[in-house]
Amino acid sequence: MTSSFFARKEFSRREFFGATAAVGAAAVLFGSTRAQGAAKYTRYNVTSPQGQAMLQSYAVAIEKMLALPPTDARNWFRNAFIHTLDCPHGNWWFFVWHRGYLGWFERTVRELSGNPNFAMPYWDWTQLPQIPDTMFNGVLTPTDAAYNPYISSYDTFFNYINPALTAFWNSRTPGQVHELNLRGYTSLDVLWSQVKNNPMYATTPHARYLSRQNPKLDPKTAKMCSIDTIRSGLAPTTFIPFNSEKTTSHTLPPTKSTTFGVLEGQPHNNVHNNIGGVVPGVPASDYGYMQDNLSPTDPVFFLHHANMDRLWDVWTRKQQQLGLPTLPDGSDKEQWSREPFLFFIDPQGNPVSANKAGDYATINGFDYDYEPGSGEEVITPPPVALAAPPKARFSGKLKGQVGAVAVPAALLKQAAEGKTGRTLVAQVTLPHPSAPSAPRNFDVLVNAPPEVTSVDADSPYYAGTIAFFGYMPHGAMDTTFNVPLTKALGTLQAQNKLGANELRIRIVPQAAVSARLTAAPPVPLRAVSVQVW
Repeated sequence: MTSSFFARKEFSRREFFGATAAVGAAAVLFGSTRAQGAAKYTRYNVTSPQGQAMLQSYAVAIEKMLALPPTDARNWFRNAFIHTLDCPHGNWWFFVWHRGYLGWFERTVRELSGNPNFAMPYWDWTQLPQIPDTMFNGVLTPTDAAYNPYISSYDTFFNYINPALTAFWNSRTPGQVHELNLRGYTSLDVLWSQVKNNPMYATTPHARYLSRQNPKLDPKTAKMCSIDTIRSGLAPTTFIPFNSEKTTSHTLPPTKSTTFGVLEGQPHNNVHNNIGGVVPGVPASDYGYMQDNLSPTDPVFFLHHANMDRLWDVWTRKQQQLGLPTLPDGSDKEQWSREPFLFFIDPQGNPVSANKAGDYATINGFDYDYEPGSGEEVITPPPVALAAPPKARFSGKLKGQVGAVAVPAALLKQAAEGKTGRTLVAQVTLPHPSAPSAPRNFDVLVNAPPEVTSVDADSPYYAGTIAFFGYMPHGAMDTTFNVPLTKALGTLQAQNKLGANELRIRIVPQAAVSARLTAAPPVPLRAVSVQVW
């Protein structure tokens, strides 16, 4: 199989091997900033010469994975189904599961590309809030003609992959059967129903919403990727709330409620949705792959998750610098570490023996480190001890669709002026969307007048956008998002809209995303509070 990638290549053959050879030298250059020490592989920023060279190898491997028969577990779409079958979201295994998935995939790319130095580059969307231009070349975009033989129609996709998926389904281990039953995939028909109707699947022209002509993240998503949001997401000093909420299983949906950490609930989810077309005016039938659990069909998925993994590494090194725990404590650590991950495959397509969360607790197992990117500045010597805030958490009262939270005026003023040294976070709880066509993105407004029902990214009332990634039939489960307030408070104070000691918080759907709806239905608030981190 061939593609147009090399016809539009940005590096000559000599430049490619020169940049690849530079990996070792650059690792020494950056090694002094890394607490874990020198590693064999370095994941570079995709905008760097080394990162661009790695994309050449990535494209070679994608072409080979597309050409592999679906009976081979390394086939491009079979690999994407690993994420569909097993990925956790909205719980404390989110970061560690994706580290394992990305690490084994990286080894497969290293094997198939023939580049022994390959390491997945990361896309630092804080520095570059648009899809890197090279990711629109050839097989690096799922809209390329090379994908047509497999995803030109749903029937084409189903007939291509289903025989191999059926064979896999009939050969599952008892552990895999148990995990899939927990997830709700009690039969292969149930899985295919979700692929088709959620929808997870897209035809080639709709496979990625953003394009070379329209590569930029929308203004709200870009704000959710800004350095202010990143610093707030790195601010927690314990494993939770840096991660999302503790749950009993990485694959069993919570029955009552769950809580998203800042980094998962905002940059992660919003980037997925924006690339996948969950934006005003796009009906669910036209969504691309990145908005749901077949998202690894889009090659940008792995660059996105390399950046998420990098931020976990930044947080880990920050914790080490401050002498604080990097993993759960006590019995929580034991529970977290023994959670089974049973679907990863090695570079030969065989099941891996490293099948527990604890196997991926650090980056040492895959022997890589990162070229520094956004957020590194949080790794500093321990600061001067700060006086304890007057109260760690302020509960709100619901008045219709508004949550009113009383916060001491002095604390609000100090936070607005950036003088507390801490992060103020709104915790807003709302029900999980109840249908695939329901809105998934919600703007959080602070102190907005009642007549304000929508805002742009520059509005003084805009605090952030919370987003649900993918649709799973979780019913009316309540979901809590952590929304940093510090930057929004400063904007409100600058325009004399802060108020004395009460924050009025509400959420509004960004837009109706179903073509059948002319207006998004109101979303009930379940609870609102303000937390001091």
